[in-house]
Amino acid sequence: MRKFKVTFLPDGKDIEVEENTTLMQAAGKAGVYVNTICGGKGVCGKCRVQVINGKAKADKHAIALLTKEEIDDSYVLACQTRVQDNLEVVIPPESRLEAEQILLTDSFVSEAASVESAHFEPLVQKLYMELQEPSNEDNIADSDRIIRELKRKTKYNAYERSLGCLRELGSKLRNSGWKVTATIARQNNGWKILEIDTGDTNDNNYGLAIDVGTTTVVAQLLHLQSGKVIGGEGTHNLQSNYGEDVITRIAFACGKEQGLQELHKSIVKNINDLITSLTDKHGIDRKDITAIVAAGNTTMSHFLLGLMPCSIRLAPYVPTTHSFPQIKAREIDIDIYPEGILETLPDVASYVGGDIVSGVLACGIAEKPEIKVLIDIGTNGEIALGNNDWIVCCSASAGPAFEGGGVSCGMRAIRGAIQKIEIKNSMVQYRTIQRAKPRGICGSGLIDCIYELVKNGIIDQQGHFNMSTKNDRIIVKDDEPQFIVAFANETESGDDITLKESDITNLIRSKGAVFAAIKSLTDYVGIAFNAIDTFFVAGGFGNYLNISKSISIGLLPDIDPKKIQFVGNSSLIGARMALLSKTAFEHTADIANMMTNIELSTYLPYMDEYIASLFLPHTDKKLFPSVDYWQS
Repeated sequence: MRKFKVTFLPDGKDIEVEENTTLMQAAGKAGVYVNTICGGKGVCGKCRVQVINGKAKADKHAIALLTKEEIDDSYVLACQTRVQDNLEVVIPPESRLEAEQILLTDSFVSEAASVESAHFEPLVQKLYMELQEPSNEDNIADSDRIIRELKRKTKYNAYERSLGCLRELGSKLRNSGWKVTATIARQNNGWKILEIDTGDTNDNNYGLAIDVGTTTVVAQLLHLQSGKVIGGEGTHNLQSNYGEDVITRIAFACGKEQGLQELHKSIVKNINDLITSLTDKHGIDRKDITAIVAAGNTTMSHFLLGLMPCSIRLAPYVPTTHSFPQIKAREIDIDIYPEGILETLPDVASYVGGDIVSGVLACGIAEKPEIKVLIDIGTNGEIALGNNDWIVCCSASAGPAFEGGGVSCGMRAIRGAIQKIEIKNSMVQYRTIQRAKPRGICGSGLIDCIYELVKNGIIDQQGHFNMSTKNDRIIVKDDEPQFIVAFANETESGDDITLKESDITNLIRSKGAVFAAIKSLTDYVGIAFNAIDTFFVAGGFGNYLNISKSISIGLLPDIDPKKIQFVGNSSLIGARMALLSKTAFEHTADIANMMTNIELSTYLPYMDEYIASLFLPHTDKKLFPSVDYWQS
């Protein structure tokens, strides 16, 4: 089969691919991100690219998603266009990913996080030893001599020996003058000696805590001898080229030959790239990384380990496993110390994963009798409610609206995204990420916009435009009312950035799904909102929310704002705690076992709550006494 070169601009990256490869596939192989929501099905229209040189075969049905002007300018959908020549392809700003806001650090420290210091006991440790030489009176085997000394230096009594540590052990001991360093790793029933190094390599011991998110992958590099965070890096999940949400990716994994392998390799590449970036930046040998703890939702954990996820999306929604074995990282081609271990935190249900278990650990929900809530708002809004006696949890399918999907001018939190909006006297003030020219509206900006529109009487509480309102920003285009947030002369693309009535409907449905899930859980256990001691909001999206506006549109319950606390990347915090503390790691299994999942798709009261929530802020005024626009 013939091969052709495709050059992607403005990145300037080249890739050679076989004839009839789609531009989306070519971009993925070149390491170039092209925006997509539908996972290459040709129905979202987000992957517009411009072919400026060469011949490509575009699917005739894809033109329905392009304007006449775009077609005349050689725009095509990357997922529906096949390579038939050497090509130069421009990825326009709206289809690119640039400078996404990814939370790499956290200032949140819960009482539970003190486990890191109170129970500091990393999953992999190095111990320097100066051994006594054998004698006629003390002639035990070399490996027994190592174990005897380890028992003296630690509180651990059970040790296994790996074959790797036995190889050349005798010569290592004798050539080093019996001064060696043992690398030991936690096992289910004790500890395992991974390797014996000559001399004192005690200080060369590092680990990674990783949040394997649907949208982003974030890693922290830690010094395992001190517990110090050396640095953090984040990147966009390369699996996004196969779909923005887990359902689309599962369909790809289960519907295409080698689909699972492609998704698995993508996440491994993400991790290896983060390792390269962190080790290069901090001058560390990647072979000194001896342990990784990863936290992700159920689907992401399956993809990471190469487990088939097909049954996750099919009733009765049963994954392959909820607990994952410790493996050597090299078994899945993660490039660290050859004997280094990978631990994946346990899941609870098909849509409540190890990231939420990790978050519960980080927030200390399972430690004290006060009732606390953790909510991670994304495509799925995962919620955990409880205390040290019980925890109930659920996942609400909020859809991609808060991440820019299903909204005409929606986008992720990257450069140029409008993230803050205020309307005063018909004047719109907004702020974009990096103060760049507007390119679209991200999740926090969409919430601001909905609130400002309803507060100013531009839309009613059902999300319909009040067409009698005199405002030159209200227009009707293609028979649909919409509000101009940024005029064409202000934007990067030269087009108006608007919010359509159908966009508002999608956002109301999304916020309704989240609130209905919270209300369903509290009703299920029979408590009122005011009984909640602390309401933790996790994730990058939550970190930029305006609390009062989120309450006023009915996304969050109307409780004392002082009870609402942003916790940043709680999944990453919990993974770090588990890496640095054997006690915390083992506690994640206890937390997962005590969490009771409520499957909302079969929980009848949920649908009633959802219907009641399709209003700004809600049909029940008593639930939102502080909202100030009821009488507007």
